[in-house]
Parts: sequence; C-alpha cells; structure tokens
Amino acid sequence: MIHQPLFGGLVTDEFGSPVETAFIGAEPCYVVNDSGFRHHIPSEQIDRAVLKQMAELMKGSEGFLSEQTAKMLGQDDPFSKAIIEQQLKNIEKQFETLMQTGIPEDMRAYLGMMGFKVIINYHGEVLRVEQPGSAGDGEGE
Repeated sequence: MIHQPLFGGLVTDEFGSPVETAFIGAEPCYVVNDSGFRHHIPSEQIDRAVLKQMAELMKGSEGFLSEQTAKMLGQDDPFSKAIIEQQLKNIEKQFETLMQTGIPEDMRAYLGMMGFKVIINYHGEVLRVEQPGSAGDGEGE
C-alpha cells in the first residue's frame, strides 16, 4: 500500500479545479468536489493509470532516453548507458518502488512549474496527462 498520493497538488478535475488529497483510514485518496459532494477516490488507481501512460510513452525510446540521461548525469560511457537503458526497460519495477516511497515534495513542485498536470473526473478516470513538452493528448482509462 502507498503512503501518500503520488501526484498530490498536480491533479485537477475536468473543470480545472484543484483536487485535494485526504485519507480514509490509512488509504490515501484524491478528493473531487462535485457540486459540494466530495468523491474520495483511492489514489492508487489514479497513480497507476498515470504511471502506465508514462511507461507507454517511453516504450521504444529507451536507447535515446538512456543516452540523454547519461549525458545529463555526466556519465556518457557505454556501461552507464547500458545500466540506464536496462532500468528504463524494466520501468514497471521502478514504479513499484516509487509507489512505496512517493515523489518528493520539491519534485512535485518542479513538475507543477513545468506544466505537468493530471486531469480526472469524479469517477476517478484519468482523462489526460499534460506533460512538459507534450501536447497533453493522452487518452483516459
């Protein structure tokens, strides 16, 4: 079970209103205000849908992404690139760790400043994910 919503502060409803986070017992939720009725949606279902979309965007580009990541890290050697590429190919395992540890608050703030946003409806369906450098045309689940 996750400890906090991964994308807290980065989720809005379909009308652009910010979505709050809350807990029902120990379960983290996103809270969508639907004309005064507060829908509590388990954050895990939304977080996993967003991570799945991100993984799908990376598929097939692992070589390019690993090369660019190695350059940014200043480790432009073939061994580092291979390690990064392998991690990207097994990104689902990395996401499981992320679900347990969460995204640091400063990283969420940075994502927000860069234009990252998750749009959901009151049913908890991800309508789209707007990412820096993308058109924001991701399809909902």
